[in-house]
Amino acid sequence: MFVDSHCHLDRLDKNGPALDEVVKQALAANVEHMLCVAVSVKEFAQMKSTVGHYPDVSMSCGVHPLHNEDVCDYETLLAHAQYDDVVAVGETGLDYFYSEETASVQMKSFVDHIKVANVVKKPLIIHTRSAQEDTLQALKENYDPRTGAVLHCFTESLEMAQAAMQMGIYISISGIVTFSSAKELQETVKQIPLDKLLIETDSPWLAPVPFRGKKNEPKHVIEVAKFIAKLKGVSIEKLAQHTTENFYRLFTHINRGSI
Repeated sequence: MFVDSHCHLDRLDKNGPALDEVVKQALAANVEHMLCVAVSVKEFAQMKSTVGHYPDVSMSCGVHPLHNEDVCDYETLLAHAQYDDVVAVGETGLDYFYSEETASVQMKSFVDHIKVANVVKKPLIIHTRSAQEDTLQALKENYDPRTGAVLHCFTESLEMAQAAMQMGIYISISGIVTFSSAKELQETVKQIPLDKLLIETDSPWLAPVPFRGKKNEPKHVIEVAKFIAKLKGVSIEKLAQHTTENFYRLFTHINRGSI
């Protein structure tokens, strides 16, 4: 069985029966669980109403670093993170590729997320792009390794991955790894131990080959898994076992026994 450790089901432009079908197709493809990740606290209530009734879908709560207009104060974030149906904090982080001019706003929000995660003891979901040094420094100064964290949709250097893993942080790989232009990332993935690896779709974006250019869905996490298994020279069954076990080891507020 597989899991999609990071998707945005509420952004699929589908709801009701259409979203029912997306979830149904994922389950039919042996994707047993999906984590729907928030990008805005202001939109959390709407996300919950869209996906909260699916027993095979869990939710996080946080503010994406590029959603600067939605940045909330520490107290508001803390209040939302304490909800029983929130299993993780984020996604949060730093993105200097698209918005370096808002670095100070992003950093304050990121540190707030780290501190909230430490308090509620729910893992961090971290977005990082072109901000390796600052991301690692913020984590070193504020992150409690007992909290747990994942660098999602990882595309940065092997050195960053190694530094993060030394802090006990997982590395999640999306469909980008299947792109012909992702040679450096592919070499990095070869060096990531199976016990630190997660897989995701980041749907509705970043559909893997052979679906590139189309709307992405959780069922396509299988293509990510197939590619990584071949890249690392392991069976798809072994890759599925490790990434699924890692998922539940990190996101401890998801009770696998009830799925």
